Amino acid sequence: MSVAAADHELARRLATEAGELLVELRAKLVAENAAPHILRAAGDRWAHKLIAGSLRRDAPGDAVLSEEGADDDGRLGAARTWIVDPLDGTREF
Repeated sequence: MSVAAADHELARRLATEAGELLVELRAKLVAENAAPHILRAAGDRWAHKLIAGSLRRDAPGDAVLSEEGADDDGRLGAARTWIVDPLDGTREF
């Protein structure tokens, strides 16, 4: 499998896993009558943890720049950087 194909497969897998996590989290928090701001914050936080953690494990040499994570200047010298928005459309979530 080419590097590009492997990257696409990893991105597809992480998007699917994050989507499944978000659907479950939303159902749970809506059932608990969580306020919208709690729902949005939890969605961003948990999707970020899943995606960033998986990238550290599955692409250990790559840097990650995430809207929800702390910026690490190490990404400036990295050969590759994943740019992540864990929950795009947070307001609509």
